[in-house]
Amino acid sequence: MRVLVVCTVQHPRDARVHGREITALIQAGHEVTQVAPFAAFGVAPAPGVRGIDIPRSQGRRRLASLRAARAAIRREAHDADVILLHSPETLLAVAGLDHPCIVWDVHEDTAAAVGMKPWLPAALAAPATWGVRTAERWAEGHMHLLLAEHAYADRFVQAHPVVPNSVLVPDSVPPSGRGRAIYVGSVTQARGARELVALGRLLRDDAVSVRLDVVGTAGPEVRSEMEDAGREGWLAWHGYVENATALSMLEGATVGLSLLHDEPNYRHSMPTKLLEYLAHGVPFVSTPLPLAVDLAERSGGGVIVPFGDARAARDAVIALDADGERRQRMADSGRAWVREHANWAIDGPAFVAQLQEWARK
Repeated sequence: MRVLVVCTVQHPRDARVHGREITALIQAGHEVTQVAPFAAFGVAPAPGVRGIDIPRSQGRRRLASLRAARAAIRREAHDADVILLHSPETLLAVAGLDHPCIVWDVHEDTAAAVGMKPWLPAALAAPATWGVRTAERWAEGHMHLLLAEHAYADRFVQAHPVVPNSVLVPDSVPPSGRGRAIYVGSVTQARGARELVALGRLLRDDAVSVRLDVVGTAGPEVRSEMEDAGREGWLAWHGYVENATALSMLEGATVGLSLLHDEPNYRHSMPTKLLEYLAHGVPFVSTPLPLAVDLAERSGGGVIVPFGDARAARDAVIALDADGERRQRMADSGRAWVREHANWAIDGPAFVAQLQEWARK
């Protein structure tokens, strides 16, 4: 099977796009061509992937990327058994294209996410949301859909298969350690960047020494704050790190953090980082988004703290750092739950099988 993967916004090595889906396709013996902004992110195509570089779609600068993606899709479509789209705007790139197997991988509540974009004028938020919902209805009638969350099903009329953001579970991990909290993911205001900075300062001022590592690209609205916090020694901001390396940094940490705000786009999505923390034997501290609360209760691997409360997060981190027996019990329980319920070793082959089934029709 020859698969053309198209993403205009995401990093070419994005955890879902490459770390899970492309890797699963290659491991199953399929050919992958990826249309993505390689140069914009300063990376080359991954081994085994044929890459086609396009400009990155970012902020209000999106037309050049869309045009390049559309041109690349039309050049490559006749050789592809499956065209797999990863950015909502690429729906425009395939409009009018006659191809038997186009698949849109729905990662998020796209309409809710539009309202969170800092570059979008407030007056355009409602029309943009309406436009996204219209595009979703159009897509449902013109292509196959994969959903990253069961909760996304309410947005569509028909039933669509779910390929969850499950994670790879290492065969073994070191015991949970002391003295190091970690956050892995994009660093934005809505994802709790300022709470992370406040937490780092509280931890530095505390008599108990717990270091805070922040691993991920910072949005422009918080970049200077992250740089200042790094210079002050409140935290260690590592910037973008390749997914495999970032995951290796989890091992032996005391606790993994997810201080997301109460935003519509987050209410129906499982923060994948929580599953990654548990898979690597690290209990988590999270804000009380519904799926995070559910995961903490079901897995026994997490502590929930109020939104926007850095001091409560600090107290949870210090308590876990001080109680090694409780910390390891939570780590073991959470890791066992992820192995059984959110394991890409199970979901990855199912994803590949679904594409194969659609390609044969």
